[in-house]
Amino acid sequence: MNSKYEAVIGLEVHAQLLTDTKIFCGCSTKFGNPPNTNVCPVCLGHPGVLPVMNKKVVEFTVLMGLAVKCKIKELSIFARKNYFYPDLPKGYQISQYEEPICEHGKVVIEFKDGSKKEIGITRIHMEEDAGKSIHDQSDATLIDLNRCGTPLIEIVSEPDLRTPEEAYLYLSKLKQMLTYLGICDGNMEQGSLRCDANVSVRLNGETKFGTKTEVKNMNSFRNVERAIAFEIERQIGLMEDGKEVVQQTLLWDADSNKAYPMRSKEEAQDYRYFPDPDLLTIVIDENWKCRIKKQLPELPDARQVRFINDHKLPAYDAEILTSWRQLADYYEQVITVTNNYKAASNWVMTEVLRIVNDEKITIEQFPVKPISLGKLIKMIEDKTISGKIAKEIFPEMLATGQAPEEIVKDKNLLQISDTSEIEKAVDKIIESNPKDVQDYLGGKEKVIGFLVGQVMKETKGKANPQIVNEILLSKLKR
Repeated sequence: MNSKYEAVIGLEVHAQLLTDTKIFCGCSTKFGNPPNTNVCPVCLGHPGVLPVMNKKVVEFTVLMGLAVKCKIKELSIFARKNYFYPDLPKGYQISQYEEPICEHGKVVIEFKDGSKKEIGITRIHMEEDAGKSIHDQSDATLIDLNRCGTPLIEIVSEPDLRTPEEAYLYLSKLKQMLTYLGICDGNMEQGSLRCDANVSVRLNGETKFGTKTEVKNMNSFRNVERAIAFEIERQIGLMEDGKEVVQQTLLWDADSNKAYPMRSKEEAQDYRYFPDPDLLTIVIDENWKCRIKKQLPELPDARQVRFINDHKLPAYDAEILTSWRQLADYYEQVITVTNNYKAASNWVMTEVLRIVNDEKITIEQFPVKPISLGKLIKMIEDKTISGKIAKEIFPEMLATGQAPEEIVKDKNLLQISDTSEIEKAVDKIIESNPKDVQDYLGGKEKVIGFLVGQVMKETKGKANPQIVNEILLSKLKR
């Protein structure tokens, strides 16, 4: 970015809530059902129907508000946002405007160098989703109204973001918090987490905002980052050429890495907001707020600090392990069996995450249960098996789901700690490798590693490596 300019970025994030039913009716919110089957007269906006508020939507919204330090409004109301679109059968969307349920929060993002920045949240409000227009399956536009009435929260940031990287980190943090709370699955590809970016550019040192544009249609965090970077450069190019930035909405095309104009940008008055006459005021009294607050889990930042302080993990390990709640839960179940916190961290971050990422599965689908992994680590710790044997057992645990102790017993893999048996193997290796023995005695100490490896090979990896080392050294010193 040209150093003469500064970007000002605000994000509007829509998160689809994980309720079983829609916000104002009893229709299912299940994704992937046949088109236009999760519908009823209420979400289709038929004449004479009345919406009924889903209490769980309110509680999920307050949970998110509390998690990001928002002020929870005691009274909030719904409004009708009027606009015509083919996938909006009522001709209006029920949302919140003047009286949102949550206001004035904050999220802290952390950069790679450890520095942090606070991003303000203007508001979080509830609203219903619209349907979906499908343009790529025929010559006509197809309409699927299954999503109509699905509950959303919209999280509106302050214009505190200055770079595409900051936007990426902020969005990642929001997703992490939403999934920790269990109120949204964060799946951008399925549309359950969507982001619109408001972008403007101004000269460095200027306090007045430039003309903003809105970029839509970004279905991944990286696309958000790329789209914002593109729009910043586009606006700088216009300003450098003495041209005016036009306030408009642009659609991001990931294939061409460009944004294209969609329409002129609407202002709030264009939607003719007015209070919804069919819905009562939402009242969040102190008792209800306290009950919701008790549902707050330990949030990722606090959990990361605890992992560092209580389990003495490096900051890097703690950050990875707490990156999503299910992974942190898995790790915490592993260490109910073993106190070797760092070894448990290594196994989870390498062996477990490698399979999860390669197979594109969730941690819940991972075939080795955390207790079994904990037992495997404990068996190494107790010197029941060697680390080498553990690495051989693990694939069988993956394939069969068997407990490690069963595999060890069935295959006779218990570690050999009998000194007389190990001595026999050591004597054999010394006798069959005279040159290496002479090299060691001549001062080449690194040869000891080779000899230990040969003993381990002779015992099929079952000998206790520490005892092997001790016996080998004692015999070579004679």
